[in-house]
Amino acid sequence: APGFVTSRAMAVLVNEAIWMLQDGVATREDIDQAHRLGFHHPMGPLELADLVGLDTLLSVLERLYTGFRDPKYRACPLLVNLVEAGRLGRKTGQGFYTYGAPGPRARVAGSPPP
Repeated sequence: APGFVTSRAMAVLVNEAIWMLQDGVATREDIDQAHRLGFHHPMGPLELADLVGLDTLLSVLERLYTGFRDPKYRACPLLVNLVEAGRLGRKTGQGFYTYGAPGPRARVAGSPPP
């Protein structure tokens, strides 16, 4: 079966968070905070996606979808659009969040630096 255990689980979790953002269920900050507080994760799924690289996440989802033909692996259009726009996360300085100088904290796009 395609994919490692962690890749398969992470891809579905992060992709669902992206769908929730696209559908207006919650803001990116609320989605990430809910995971940090509710699951005691060190970062939220959108922060994790930016760290891993949105292009990497999209590649994992595409391989899983091709391998399983299961709609749960279909990449959210918002993810595809961000990758096509070159917003790949931390490595490009912009993904779901905008990043200034390298550091451990994300900054909301348009907000002043700390």
